[in-house]
Amino acid sequence: MRLKLLIIILLPFIIYSQDYKSFQGKLVYSIQIQDTALQKLFKPKTMTVYTNDTIVRIENYSDQLGQQVVIKHLAYNKSILLLEAKNNFYAIQTDLNIQDSSASKLTNKVIYKRKLGKRKVAGLKANRLQLTNSKTKHTMEILYLKNYSPKYLDAYNDIPGLPVKYSITTEDGTFLYTLISMENATLNRDLFGVPSNYKRVSFSQFLKEVVGSN
Repeated sequence: MRLKLLIIILLPFIIYSQDYKSFQGKLVYSIQIQDTALQKLFKPKTMTVYTNDTIVRIENYSDQLGQQVVIKHLAYNKSILLLEAKNNFYAIQTDLNIQDSSASKLTNKVIYKRKLGKRKVAGLKANRLQLTNSKTKHTMEILYLKNYSPKYLDAYNDIPGLPVKYSITTEDGTFLYTLISMENATLNRDLFGVPSNYKRVSFSQFLKEVVGSN
């Protein structure tokens, strides 16, 4: 009886507390809106992620803000958003610990359930995970690579692996992210630096300069 109890208690920790392979290189995701009626308005885009396993650089593009680059320092749990606004270059500094505390409230509303079978994404075998919002009862499926950490992305950091196919809902609609390539490579350290022509500001300072100046 004691043996069975021990297995029941330890099982959740065996599933979610695992060692991940170190990854250094480049990930490329396609981004496509799922609502077919809006696909003419939102053309497919890509998101590129670079990492040396300590720092992450995420490159995105939006019609509203143009090119955006997020540099995340994983050890310090801090990030810097690089973008151009009103012909000025800004490096907006963010403390991710503050975001994590508010995000944890949302995490409590999500129930995770493993699903049998695997799916291939970018030629890689991915595991399946069903997410259910306990409040709205909305469900969705995420595909992930169990041997790699989810820390490289800004989405679903609490699942047991690297998301390779997942959805994010915004004010504009629900967007599907799908991994299209994963490349191991040694990257130039300058890729993770802030260019000298970027002004370092807090988010509140950025709003005062850009939004408050209208």
